[in-house]
Amino acid sequence: MLPWFHDKSFPLYLAPMAGVTDVVFRALCKELGADVMVTEFVSSEGILQRDDRTQHYTEFDDSQHPIGVQLFGADGARMGEAARKIIDWKQPDFIDINFGCPVNKVVSKNGGSSLLKNCPLLADVAREVTKAVNIPVTAKMRIGWDAQSINAVEVAKLLEDSGIQAITVHGRTRAQGYSGVADWDVIAQVADAVKIPVIGNGDITSGSDVERRRAQTNVRGIMIGRAAMSNPWVFQEAKHYLNTGTYAEPAGIEQRFALMRRHCEMAIPRSRRGEFEMMRSMRTRLMNYTRSIPGGKYLRGKFSHVSSLMELDSILADYLTQRESLSARQEEEESVLADAE
Repeated sequence: MLPWFHDKSFPLYLAPMAGVTDVVFRALCKELGADVMVTEFVSSEGILQRDDRTQHYTEFDDSQHPIGVQLFGADGARMGEAARKIIDWKQPDFIDINFGCPVNKVVSKNGGSSLLKNCPLLADVAREVTKAVNIPVTAKMRIGWDAQSINAVEVAKLLEDSGIQAITVHGRTRAQGYSGVADWDVIAQVADAVKIPVIGNGDITSGSDVERRRAQTNVRGIMIGRAAMSNPWVFQEAKHYLNTGTYAEPAGIEQRFALMRRHCEMAIPRSRRGEFEMMRSMRTRLMNYTRSIPGGKYLRGKFSHVSSLMELDSILADYLTQRESLSARQEEEESVLADAE
């Protein structure tokens, strides 16, 4: 049994998201209550070729334990070899196999969710990786390739028989991508069908969502993904709700601004490209943080061009001096749009 499932614990996972859940963002989410982390997915072939960029994705700090490194590929023996290399480098707590990624560049190489169409190969990959390493192996999957081939229960049983010690189920098919609604009925069926822990994933945005899914299904944990991109406090808020049954006070504007700046401060020293290039890559991240801020449209416009910490400070200071008028302007624009509809 994975130790973070002991007794009555109900861990909250931060979902692996390419281009988002890097070492800095994981550190921030850990501070805000995430229990278990998984790296961005990494190519097993990239690991075997000792590609520096690929190795970069496996980095993590000691404070982020328990943490797993997520691998994708379609050759079980090669993936097992890659997993051993990762363990030699970094000593993660577990290896996670990606059977869920819907992105074309992964699927076209017979990786990620494409393996849901080939159960014998999927089971072979799982067996080879579990056989190759001396730490737990988990898996993340979708409920099926499309609405006509939902096979999550069958796949979960194969994975359990192959030595996988926990399964995360995203409640969408590959065909859905990130559209539509996650099917928690299928997630519940998987949790009932296997003895190993099942972690539910999909459309979790608040503590009440976590509590509802825990009460309605036999999942042993919850994975939170896109909601954390704009509100990494979601883990803290969820734990508050689980413990008290009440909603926590949402993060205020000053807290959000402090996190934005700290995220940039932590990211810049890790960049090999310097402050300007790192701030350019942070633009989308900063815009995500504005989603619930009154007058956020103004900030998003400014962040789309930000190129230095000094400029970020200036944007935040300007917003604070005129936030009431910006908020009123946004409300007026939204009212006009609503009337037009």
